[in-house]
Amino acid sequence: MTGYYDGHDGATADDAGQPQTEHGMTRRQLIRHAGWFGGAVVLTVASGEVISHIADSRDTNAGAAAGAVAAGSSALRFVQVSDSHIGFQGPANMDVAGSFTKAINQVNSLGFRPDFVMHSGDLTHLSTAGQFDQVKQMMAGMKTDRVFTVPGEHDSIGDAGRAYRRTFGMGTLGDGWYSFDTHGVHFIALVNTLSLEKLGHLGDAQIDFVRKDLAGLPSDTPVVVFSHIPLFAMYPKWGWSTDDALKVIALLRRFSSVTCLNGHVHQLFTKTEGNITFHSATTTAYPLPKPGRAPAPTPQVVPARQLRDALGIRSVDYRQGDRELAIKDQRLA
Repeated sequence: MTGYYDGHDGATADDAGQPQTEHGMTRRQLIRHAGWFGGAVVLTVASGEVISHIADSRDTNAGAAAGAVAAGSSALRFVQVSDSHIGFQGPANMDVAGSFTKAINQVNSLGFRPDFVMHSGDLTHLSTAGQFDQVKQMMAGMKTDRVFTVPGEHDSIGDAGRAYRRTFGMGTLGDGWYSFDTHGVHFIALVNTLSLEKLGHLGDAQIDFVRKDLAGLPSDTPVVVFSHIPLFAMYPKWGWSTDDALKVIALLRRFSSVTCLNGHVHQLFTKTEGNITFHSATTTAYPLPKPGRAPAPTPQVVPARQLRDALGIRSVDYRQGDRELAIKDQRLA
């Protein structure tokens, strides 16, 4: 199933002839895009079948569904957090450090120790040394073996990302990209926020890195790609796309299972194109409007209860031998 966002109520257009609901979506699309309406989507792989389950953080069955995938010593479990915007000051969230602390506490209360935590960008709001130091100290409180990051555009204000790389770039290549392997999965962390005009941009050097990085991998290797800005055309009018991403997508086409995880848009969204599934994550700071619902993607002021519903974390489970990753989005409410 391939869908696209059309700017109305999170609906998608289906090209597979599936019957649509009264909202213009197929049942499959409604499940996949439930994140627009505040629910978490759990994708569980059992006996080769992908099972979708809509849940929220108060649904005790959701954790069991995702946990079933991770049973066994070969299981991989990691967490994605995004867009903490430490240093932001405004009515959309008067205490971003407090909400990020709550997200960290939620990570530490998952009932398992993640193999790693990935922060997918906009760690800070103004990329000052003090803000980088604050977020680094906060993330040191996460109960995990490793913490990885990619930069957002707010992490490179005025210095092309140099302060970010001094704090978080040890061991990375170029402008901060890198890859690693664990539990039979190959991970690539990309930087698409440094050469911004309107859209995200990777650049030839980074694309060449991806080409060489993937060259020796068997096609049945699961691949996970992290970036801040989406690698698909979610809403180019607002810069929610990457202008040269198709060059990387072409390199990923030969792999049987590819998952791309991004931040930047401050809301849940999922899109599948053949072997590649794209998942946009929510934020721990403040919501942005849905595409086309406002003149620009500016922080949205909502009632306190709605703010907690808009913020969250993502946990991901994978067991060797399965084709897909099981993804669970949890709200901070």
